[in-house]
This record gives sequence, C-alpha cells and structure tokens, in this order.
Amino acid sequence: MSETWLVVGLGNPGPDFHHTRHNAGQMVLDILAERMGARFSPNTRARAAVAAGRLSPGGPKVILAKPLTYMNLSGGPTKALAAYFSIPLDHIVVVHDEVDIPFDTLKLKRGGGEGGHNGLRDISKAMGSKDYLRVRVGVGRPPGQQDTADYVLRPFSKAESKDLPLHLDRAADAVEELITHGLALTQTKFH
Repeated sequence: MSETWLVVGLGNPGPDFHHTRHNAGQMVLDILAERMGARFSPNTRARAAVAAGRLSPGGPKVILAKPLTYMNLSGGPTKALAAYFSIPLDHIVVVHDEVDIPFDTLKLKRGGGEGGHNGLRDISKAMGSKDYLRVRVGVGRPPGQQDTADYVLRPFSKAESKDLPLHLDRAADAVEELITHGLALTQTKFH
C-alpha cells in the first residue's frame, strides 16, 4: 500500500482566474504548501505545479499538484503524476469548488457523479474511474438567473471574501484529516 498521497487542487491558470470561485481548490493547496514549508515548481512533463513534503512529522509523503491546464483538462496532469509517483486511486484527493453546496460548507466523499464539473469529469475519464476522494469546497449557487459558468469564473463577493480565509483553512484541515484519519472519521468531523 502506498504511503504517498496525491492532492490535486483544481482551478484555471493565470492571474485572471487566481481569486475566482473556480480556483478554490488551488487556494486550498497554497495553504497546505505553506503548512508543509514547500514551494510549487513546474513539472513540465505532467503540466502541473508540484510541491512535496509532509503535513506532519513522520506522516506520509504528500504531493500537492495544481494543474497548469484549464479546468476541463485536469485529467492528463492528474494521471501523469499518479503514474510517475505510483500513487493508487485510493490515495488521490481532488479539492474543488462545488456550486451544489452553500458557501462556507465542506463535503467529502469518494466517487459519485461529477455534477456538471468539467474538471472532475476529465479526471474520471483519464483515470478510468470516479472512485477517488474529493474535498468539495462550497461556493454556493449563482444568484437569480446568472449562468453557472460565469458565476464560478468571478471573484468571491465582498461578504464572502471576509470569511474566505477561514473557509479555505478549514478545507485544508479537512485534507489533512482525510489523509491522517480516513474518510469516515473526517466526514463525521466536517459534515
């Protein structure tokens, strides 16, 4: 059984997208990298920015990955890194934005549908399975008749921005707990 974990934070590349709802997964990885004292560096073969380390002394090795592709092409980098580091599907955690749960809410699960999330759809296709772990960072539904694609590509509102650091920090805590204590115990703590 692998002691190495791959944590993939979904988002879009470039400064125009950095603070948008769709990049919540990558924002969580920035927190995890800071906790590990690690820096992201490009892995051109996998088309991802990668940081490695341990979240706790003596804990398992953790590879943090932010695909440098657009969201809908996240599968290639995920598959390449899993193959390179010999990480099995049950040791892959994908952190992503989720419109189907309210802002400031987290949900964790293994497998299931993609709910229209193109990044998850591409990862499932590339990996040949949906049975990887997911940390779903709630960003809420778009107001009124606003298009979901436009909504997730916009920055968080001023009100959300005040609570965003705590929300992202809590998501980073959930990733750590998931790796350390497993899905069932982590769901009990964070749901």
